[in-house]
Amino acid sequence: MTSPGTAPAPPSRGGRWIRQWDPENETFWKETGEKVARRNLFFSVLSEHIGFSIWTLWSVLVLFMGPEYGLTPADKFMLTSMVTLVGAVVRVPYTFAVAIFGGRNWTIVSAGMLLIPTVAAFTVMEPGTSFSTFLLVGLLAGVGGGNFASSMTNINAFFPLRKKGWALGLNAGGGNIGVPVIQLAALAIIGAGGGPRVLLGVYIPLIVMAAVLAALFMDNLENVKNDTGAAKDAARDAHTWIMSLLYIGTFGSFIGYSFAFGQVLQNQFGRTPLEAAYVTFIGPLLGSLIRPLGGWLADRYGGAKISLWNYVAMGLATSVLIGASMEKSLSLFTGAFVVLFVLSGLGNGSTFKMIPGIFQNKALAKGLQGEEAAAYGRRLSGASMGLIGAVGALGGVGINLAFRQSFLSYGSGTGAFVAFLAFYAVCFLVTWAVYLRRTAPRVPVTTTTSETKPQLTYAEV
Repeated sequence: MTSPGTAPAPPSRGGRWIRQWDPENETFWKETGEKVARRNLFFSVLSEHIGFSIWTLWSVLVLFMGPEYGLTPADKFMLTSMVTLVGAVVRVPYTFAVAIFGGRNWTIVSAGMLLIPTVAAFTVMEPGTSFSTFLLVGLLAGVGGGNFASSMTNINAFFPLRKKGWALGLNAGGGNIGVPVIQLAALAIIGAGGGPRVLLGVYIPLIVMAAVLAALFMDNLENVKNDTGAAKDAARDAHTWIMSLLYIGTFGSFIGYSFAFGQVLQNQFGRTPLEAAYVTFIGPLLGSLIRPLGGWLADRYGGAKISLWNYVAMGLATSVLIGASMEKSLSLFTGAFVVLFVLSGLGNGSTFKMIPGIFQNKALAKGLQGEEAAAYGRRLSGASMGLIGAVGALGGVGINLAFRQSFLSYGSGTGAFVAFLAFYAVCFLVTWAVYLRRTAPRVPVTTTTSETKPQLTYAEV
């Protein structure tokens, strides 16, 4: 145990395990912690980035699948819905995996597992393959969605509370950007006259590279290991499920629209695969890039405030989409959809920043102080992130199923957008009622300097 003004010993990395880690200690953070945390963040982003690309692979592959494949628009929406579903479900065990195996070790394994859906898709991607086969192989790609949960749980433990909004936003944003990157790669390959197997062939060596780099440069934290009970404690906390609802509104929108955007353009506006590919990457790209800004704004002004007004803006953008859909205005529809992507990315950053503050506040309410309170907050916020990420991703399933039903019933996506507008209104009301109806809770955070007395700072949820 170190005194408040004394840095712990430099991290011991025997067997790639760090046994002493205290990021809330200013001296430790400046001398050794920040450098180690940033290195792990960088390689975590790389692995998660490729995971997102493989997860959303079928949002691209369905654009290649013309009439010769024999799939209806409803079949394609069902395929992408099921891929999204698996990606959401596997986030729960991936959250446990960090505590069982260690962050570095699980990053190696989870990156290597991406080879399975990629090689399988390479094998079956041709006309004449049955829908059931495509569905089965598509389900394998869902493992890429799990990388987010393990990565966020791992990185959350490396950074102090005052830096979590930026770090988690950068980690998630770098992962999210795997969506537009694979869409851009598909655009280049389609434009060059290549087929889907060329795209898949590009990603196989990248997956191997991510696993090898994680093995060489990442670390495990001893204080995260063997704490699988944290997920059970997080699951019993009401705030985990409230934040899950709010995350459906932001990340659920981002991932659901990422899978559906190209198909909506094809089915509602008659765009060709190449024409759809020219614009589908723009929204996910901007939404991914702005996510760290959402985290930074939440660090500065409070996550609940940023999230609240972000839901208002998402509702306005959706209202424009409904009008553009009814008027059949492709330019207005595309522009509003891109804006909605940007807002979903901003909200991703702000809602996730709320999580550490909420559990830090609960620690203080229990009478915990100093490192004991910080450890409690890290433990439960890390565990809850996996559960919240899993439920949030289920929003992507709902979006694709809503589009499927809307096209079957009305021949357009208008009915789905009306449902989304109502849901954003619910998210607005919940954010205000739970976190902003009274003065937003201020979360005391004990940090230390070179002096002997701890310094008390505050952050809003």
